[in-house]
Amino acid sequence: MVLPKVRRQKEHVWHLFVVRVKDREKFIRYCSKKGIATMIHYPIPPHKQKAYEEWNAHSYPITETIHNEVVSLPISPVMSWDEVEKVV
Repeated sequence: MVLPKVRRQKEHVWHLFVVRVKDREKFIRYCSKKGIATMIHYPIPPHKQKAYEEWNAHSYPITETIHNEVVSLPISPVMSWDEVEKVV
C-alpha cells in the first residue's frame, strides 16, 4: 500500500484519503467484508475524459497504472474513534 505523502512541517486539509494498492479489486472486497466503505472518486483517467478528447487515443502508462491502483478510504471529522481504528 502506498500512502499519501505530506511534507514535513506542512498541514493538509484532507477531503479525500487516497491510497494506492496493487490489486485494487481484492482490496475493495476485503474492506467491504470488514464493513469499510471505499470509493473510486475519479473513475476515468484524465487523458480519457471528454475534456481531453484529443488525448483519448494516447497511452500514458504511469498515469494508467496509478489510475488502476487508487482507492479512497473513509475520512470524516464526524467519524468516531472506533470507526477510525477500524479503517486503520
